[in-house]
Amino acid sequence: MIRDADVETMLLGPVLPGRECGACTICCTVLRVDSPDFRKPEDTPCRHLGTQGCTIHAIRPDICRTWFCAWRRVAGMAEEARPDRSGLLVSLNFERAPRNCFEAVSLTVRLLPGSDAISNGIAAAVLDALCDGLVPVWFSDGEEKMLMHPDREVAEAVLSGAPPPAAIAPEVQAWRDHYRLFAPADRPTAG
Repeated sequence: MIRDADVETMLLGPVLPGRECGACTICCTVLRVDSPDFRKPEDTPCRHLGTQGCTIHAIRPDICRTWFCAWRRVAGMAEEARPDRSGLLVSLNFERAPRNCFEAVSLTVRLLPGSDAISNGIAAAVLDALCDGLVPVWFSDGEEKMLMHPDREVAEAVLSGAPPPAAIAPEVQAWRDHYRLFAPADRPTAG
């Protein structure tokens, strides 16, 4: 069986040398954790989070040892994109009951409260670094989420199963081939 950490490495690459969390503990507060050895609600500080970081770092749960935000893995994301500096947390998500193929395994760029990442351009730079492959990218402000990649026309064509316009046919087919596994049983993807 492939572990989530292995899927993260396949999709995002390995943890980059020199990319350390440092003082960043955003994931310890923002993320929901539901693993066999640890659970924590979303937007709630971990009970082990102290003023200097993790108070049980040496014996932290496996999920905390093996999970890394996309900033630690994606070389195209600038140094200033570290979550505590940028106000953005980028994570690979695995949805247990996806509504469509773009939700099953995807990247979410989450705008943190008080962040100025949109006005200072860092959000656009992060999206540019992420929106070039066959991994869906969502942007969320914590209330709503929007699919940023693929674009609307491609996404609608992928989901409809109908023949796409010629201009986007190769991209639509690439997405369909890549995400065929997640097609609803009652409507296989075209192609």
